[in-house]
Amino acid sequence: MPRPTTTARMIIITTTMIMITTRMIITITRITTIITTTATTITVTTTIMTDGEAFAELPLLLWLSPSFPVGAFAYSHGLEWAVEAGDVTNAATLRDWLDDLLSFGAPRNDAALFALSFRAAAARDKPAVASLNELAVALAGSAERRLETVAQGGAFLAAVRNAWSAPVFELIDEDHANPIAYPIAVALAAAGHDLPLESSLQAFVLSFVANLVSAAVRLGPIGQSDGQRVLAALLSTVKRVAKQSSHATLDNLGGCALRADIAAMKHETQYSRLFRS
Repeated sequence: MPRPTTTARMIIITTTMIMITTRMIITITRITTIITTTATTITVTTTIMTDGEAFAELPLLLWLSPSFPVGAFAYSHGLEWAVEAGDVTNAATLRDWLDDLLSFGAPRNDAALFALSFRAAAARDKPAVASLNELAVALAGSAERRLETVAQGGAFLAAVRNAWSAPVFELIDEDHANPIAYPIAVALAAAGHDLPLESSLQAFVLSFVANLVSAAVRLGPIGQSDGQRVLAALLSTVKRVAKQSSHATLDNLGGCALRADIAAMKHETQYSRLFRS
C-alpha cells in the first residue's frame, strides 16, 4: 500500500483535529447543560428553604424528638403497672389504653392547658401564664405524675433557653418552689417562635403517644412492627384531640380515665420497675 503524501497526511491530521474539536464541543455542551440544570435546581431549592411558611414547624421536630434532653424515655405514665397488671398485653389492648388516655385522661388536659398557655404567651400575659402553670402542676393526680411533668418541663425549659432563646421565656419564673409543667414549657416555646397552634398541639400529643409506644416495646407486650401499627391507628385520635384542644377553655378541663390514674398511683410501690412513672 503506497504511503500517503505530506499533503494527504496534513488533510488526515486536520480531519482528526476537527473530529476531536467537535467531540470537545459536544462534551462542553453537555457539561454546560448539566451545570445549568444543577444551578436551576439549587435556585429552586434555595427559594423553598427561604420560605418561612414551608418549614415553620421544623423546631417542633427537634424539641419533641427523643433526642431532645428532657428524659421522656424514663417515664411510662403508669403504663408499666398496666402491663404488670395484665391490662395491656398486646397491640390491641395498648391501642385501646392510649386511645382512652387521649380522649379522657391527663393528656387531654395537658393539650387544653397547652392551648391556653400558648394564647396567654402570645398575648404576653404573664399572670395568666403563671396561673395556668400552677393549675397544670396541681392537676397531676399522683406524686409520679407530678414528677413526670415538672422534671420534663424544667429540663425542656433549660435546654430551649440555652439554644432557642426568646423574650417569651421571661413570662415564667421557674424555681424549686414554682416548677414549670411540661405542656406549659413547650407552649411557651411554640408561641415565642410564632409556630401554628394546632400543628404544635398535634406534634405535642403525638410525641406523648410515641413515647408510651416506645415504653410498651421496651416492656415487652409488643414489638417494633406492632408499635408502628398502633401509632398509625392513633393518628386520627391525635388530630381530633389537637383540633378540639386548640379552642379549649378552662371549662373543658376534666377527665375520667380512672384506671390510668390508679395505674400511676400503683406504680409508686411496684416491686420491679424500669420507669420513673
